Amino acid sequence: MKTHIFKAVFPVAGLGTRFLPATKAMPKEMLTVVDKPLIQYAVEEAIAAGITELIFVTGRSKRAIEDHFDKAYELENELEQKNKKDLLEIVQNIKPSHVDCVYVRQAEALGLGHAILCAEKLVADDPFAVILADDLLTGQPPVLKQMVDVYQHYRCSVIGIEPIEKEQSRSYGVIAGKKWDDKLYKLSGIIEKPAPEDAPSNLGVVGRYVLSPNI
Repeated sequence: MKTHIFKAVFPVAGLGTRFLPATKAMPKEMLTVVDKPLIQYAVEEAIAAGITELIFVTGRSKRAIEDHFDKAYELENELEQKNKKDLLEIVQNIKPSHVDCVYVRQAEALGLGHAILCAEKLVADDPFAVILADDLLTGQPPVLKQMVDVYQHYRCSVIGIEPIEKEQSRSYGVIAGKKWDDKLYKLSGIIEKPAPEDAPSNLGVVGRYVLSPNI
């Protein structure tokens, strides 16, 4: 069984209707938090976990994401000519040279599972991470790094969860399971967006997954 994880899938084809009108002409993943778009935070988290191949499952109107991680020759030349070295370094480090970006189109918005399936040929028989960029998570070590460590130790798929209020259950997949370790639960099932009275726990799934290829 392979345990080294170097691929991450970013499902970014959604229309972002919850964020309208901000997302009418801009991908929700490009919405800015402080000085960086959401997708940049997600990519930095992936790289900190050892990921070197970024697989973006995109849709129409998502060209801005591809442009963001592409080399910007004109901008870099202008910054260099104006001796703006700090800004030049920031722009050049958006995607480190040892990291590759791959893009695959999801023709129809058929949900998260279908988006991941669109990356099947690129994932091949390697374990991989899935990151939903609109879930901005912070932690030390970074959340995905913690999950990769768990995968490598226990050699099983890992899903990120967080405590939620019962009233929030309609916005989450809610897990059923038993506590296994300090911060680990062994899942027996997930109920998608249950009514509060039907929620099996107060633990909701967040947008981080580490999956074996047989998924």
